[in-house]
Amino acid sequence: MRSRTPKVLHDLCGRSLIEWTLLAAREAGCTKLIVVDAPARPLDGLLGDDVELVVQPQADGTAGAVAAAIDALPQGQPVVILSGDVPLISAETIGELVAVHLDTGAAVTVATALLDDPTGYGRVVRGAEGTLEKIVETKTDGDATAEELLISEVNSGVYVFDPAALTAALPEVGSDNSQGERYLPAVIPLIAAAGGTVTAHVVDDPSMLLGVNDRVDLAELRDLAQMQIIEAHLLGGVDIVAPASTQIDANVEIGADSVIEPFTVLSGDTKIGERSTIGPDSTLIDATIGDGVTVLRSHLTECEVRSGASIGPFSHLRPGSLVRDRAKVGAFVELKNADIGEAAKVPHLSYVGDAELGAEANLGAGTITANYDGVNKHRTVFGKRVHGGVHVSYIAPVEVGDDSWTAAGSVITEAVPPGSLAIGRERQENKDGYDARRKSDVEDKK
Repeated sequence: MRSRTPKVLHDLCGRSLIEWTLLAAREAGCTKLIVVDAPARPLDGLLGDDVELVVQPQADGTAGAVAAAIDALPQGQPVVILSGDVPLISAETIGELVAVHLDTGAAVTVATALLDDPTGYGRVVRGAEGTLEKIVETKTDGDATAEELLISEVNSGVYVFDPAALTAALPEVGSDNSQGERYLPAVIPLIAAAGGTVTAHVVDDPSMLLGVNDRVDLAELRDLAQMQIIEAHLLGGVDIVAPASTQIDANVEIGADSVIEPFTVLSGDTKIGERSTIGPDSTLIDATIGDGVTVLRSHLTECEVRSGASIGPFSHLRPGSLVRDRAKVGAFVELKNADIGEAAKVPHLSYVGDAELGAEANLGAGTITANYDGVNKHRTVFGKRVHGGVHVSYIAPVEVGDDSWTAAGSVITEAVPPGSLAIGRERQENKDGYDARRKSDVEDKK
């Protein structure tokens, strides 16, 4: 991956690769989850309380990884081996594989796929009667013969084992290969030689078994995962106008009859209600959106917009902002840790930070809440039905009472009583004849 981030922690549509795998295992009903980690334990604390981490002391291959976990495996039930870099495996596929394993009484069942381009995958070598004979790795020259490289059936790295058969075979796996590693597929001929049944099950959808070796693979899987996510929303009643130009993370929730316009990005744990329109050109990150909301060409992060409200265009809602029912945040407005009351309006060209705006209040264009004194942040509190003039600055901390007004161009530094008009500006003074005097002065200087 050419990255400081462990491969299995790379992001795929809002989840790390390994989180996709673990979610499928949970949904399939796996009763114990064991993850093999490196000595530095980069996965510690990242995967959930139901995951047991074991450490592989040295990077000696996939058989070494399973050997590190062998003592933690429960006996008497099938052991499913999944790869942390094969993220699109589904719970249904895992369940199907376990069912085949139990029905055939196999000691090991291997999930395989038929790929048009099998480059980089271990090849499944079958005997004359179609039975699985062995799996050969292809990581470096010499691992497989030229004939074996022509095989299109590949090993997915997904297995089901009888725990006793696996425990018996693992110590016999050597490292006589070009990389000097202990490959897990090497247990298959050992189990067969001991009389165990070996079954290979071809998965119908090969995308379920695609792995990530580099960022090219990750990009290809991202396209596949994104299409799965979008198809699920389409089938759930969401109108996604241009799927190819829309990005939706796996944990995003969208209500029926909502419309997602082109060039929209929905990330993290974003939740959108019914009949809302998001986009075009909007980004929502961990945002909560109610029913019947419009968000046009805006950027929202860790905020909440309640039902019937409208946002944008070109607005920025920063963390901690709350826009209540039927409120309006108009063009080129920035909110930060602000509470905009029901049916209130911040129409355009304003910054409202660390503030509360009462119901049905209306701030004029160019409103600024000066919330920072160079050391601390302070709040501005507007009452209900406040009428703010254009180009007004409120120097926090300050309170503006219900039904009060502020004159255009004012700088408000003191509390405004309810129902009053605040004027905080210098009185205008006109200098008659100024232009003529200025021109005369310029001529004299020449």
